[in-house]
Amino acid sequence: MNINIHSKNINLTEDVKDYALKKVTNLEKFLANTEKGGGEVSINFEISKSTKHHNQGQVFHADCLININGEKFYASADAEDEKTAIDEIKEKVFQDITKKKNKKEALFFRGARKVKDMMKGLRSYRPWKK
Repeated sequence: MNINIHSKNINLTEDVKDYALKKVTNLEKFLANTEKGGGEVSINFEISKSTKHHNQGQVFHADCLININGEKFYASADAEDEKTAIDEIKEKVFQDITKKKNKKEALFFRGARKVKDMMKGLRSYRPWKK
């Protein structure tokens, strides 16, 4: 798993960097099965200050791009604090990944149900026995 953390227009302190790594590590536990299956996961994280002359309001901006076997999940957030922006991004990305995962599982089970129904229909249809 490749994790890249960048900063723009601010100096990235160790506290914020550790906090971002902690949140990404939580996602890493969620994505561990993908890596075990031979997939690749890369995470690009960017924290920036949207303007240099504002001191109040939603000053900090955070972006996160996660690439899982070619599928890309992107989230961005603006907040008054770096840590708040990181939390918002983590929640958005987690929701997107679980939504995609649940959709794949639902399609698989729907297909399995169709096959089962077809097999039930074949069992009751026996033209050679009357």
